[in-house]
Parts: sequence; structure tokens; C-alpha cells
Amino acid sequence: MYSVVGCKECHALWVVEGRPETTNCPRCEKRHKFAKLKAFAETETSDAAARVRSSMLAKRADDGEFVDPAEIDLDGVGISDEEFLTASGLDTDEVAAAGERAEGGGGGSRSRKQIVRDALEELDEPTTEDVVAYAEEAGVPESYVERALEKLKRAGEVTESGGVYRPL
Repeated sequence: MYSVVGCKECHALWVVEGRPETTNCPRCEKRHKFAKLKAFAETETSDAAARVRSSMLAKRADDGEFVDPAEIDLDGVGISDEEFLTASGLDTDEVAAAGERAEGGGGGSRSRKQIVRDALEELDEPTTEDVVAYAEEAGVPESYVERALEKLKRAGEVTESGGVYRPL
């Protein structure tokens, strides 16, 4: 059980769990006997109590209406991305081109581990030598390929039989 209570001294509102004998006001730190405090609301969950408290605080505000933060329109607030980049000394065209490359417009890049996995998927009956050759074309060193294949075997992601690897 969660209760929304208020301080008689400073009028702060806070949430109290259960029914303690005493509780302290978070603002003025005055100790209150819980039984003497008015419980404005009692809920089963802390989230519900927090929403009640927020609504009560919103009613105290000038407009008196609760505003959901997700509904606030932030268009036109602050400076644009272009203004920010220019003020930071960056070329907006270069930033846009880099963004397109990162999103896959330039073919994208794969991790070394993904290159090894791709070799296992794409090659017919891949052997260690086949996977090493495939990976070296993509710039992955042989030592990494051998370690990656061993790790994939130990993790149970591939199996090796007669020198030929098969993804599981």
C-alpha cells in the first residue's frame, strides 16, 4: 500500500510505502506521525501513487492542468541540427554523407566475426583454409579466423566433421 501525504508546515507532497510510525518531509525534513497525516490517496503500486502525486502538483501549477510530457510539441524549440553543426565547425554536407554511409547507403561494414560467419554460410563445405581465404579477402587476419572458428565450435554454433564446418 502506498499513500500520498502532505506536510502541514511546507505543504510538500510525497509518497509513503506501508504504514510507518513516522515519516520525514523531504522538503523541510520535519518528522510527522504517519497516523496524523492526511492521506490524499492510497494505491496498490508506487507508480500509481507517483501519478496521483504528479497530478496533484500539476493542479497547483498556474494553468492547473496536468500535461503529459510525451504530448509536448518541441518543434521549433532550440536550434536546428544544421545550425548546431555549423556552429561546431563541421561541414553539414560531409556529416550527411557520413550518415548515409553509416545507414547502409555505402554498402556498410561487417565485423570480423560476421565475416567468418558469412564465410561459413556462403561457402559449400567450408574448410579452415576456405574460411581463411574468404576472410582474408575482407581484411581479416588468419589468426583471428582460427580463434573465431574455435570459439564458435566451443559455443556450439558450428560443428566440424572431417575438416568441414557446418553452422548449427
